[in-house]
Amino acid sequence: MDIYLERELRSDHAGETGAVYIYKGIAAVAKISNDAELLSLAKHHGATEEAHLQLIESVLANNLRSHLLAMWRVAGWLIGAIPAMFGRRAVYATIMAVETFVEQHYQSQIDYLIKSGTSPDLLTLLKRCQADEIAHKNEAKAMVFVALPLVLRMWCAVVRWGSSSAVMVARRI
Repeated sequence: MDIYLERELRSDHAGETGAVYIYKGIAAVAKISNDAELLSLAKHHGATEEAHLQLIESVLANNLRSHLLAMWRVAGWLIGAIPAMFGRRAVYATIMAVETFVEQHYQSQIDYLIKSGTSPDLLTLLKRCQADEIAHKNEAKAMVFVALPLVLRMWCAVVRWGSSSAVMVARRI
């Protein structure tokens, strides 16, 4: 595996770790507020993200994984819990923002693997993960019926910026 793929997979591992904890944060708030819809979403999407994490762990050696997993867990939990405190619309908007970023992130790796003609098994794995993330994005998008208010658009911009920044850090540490 070349250095590019090692770095990208390290960022994928960090991202999937964070994603698992996004849904743990949503679930924690949904339990307190007795929001069965959000709790169901968190369990369903969280299980998918856990499966992605296991897939990435199956191809990325322990010594190549991010050393900042505790930070990714906390950040993910907060990215899930904070919007859940403001309701379903905020959660769905957050999921749209995160998954839009993740779709593009996986696409760059998929493009690299197609161009290089290497690692067909990894290509299949990344396409599978990306398809699930697109499904999550589309499901969330269907739940946001009208234009988002400014504060929610700003929150989503912060989430996208944070996701991008986290990838840059995770590639190296």
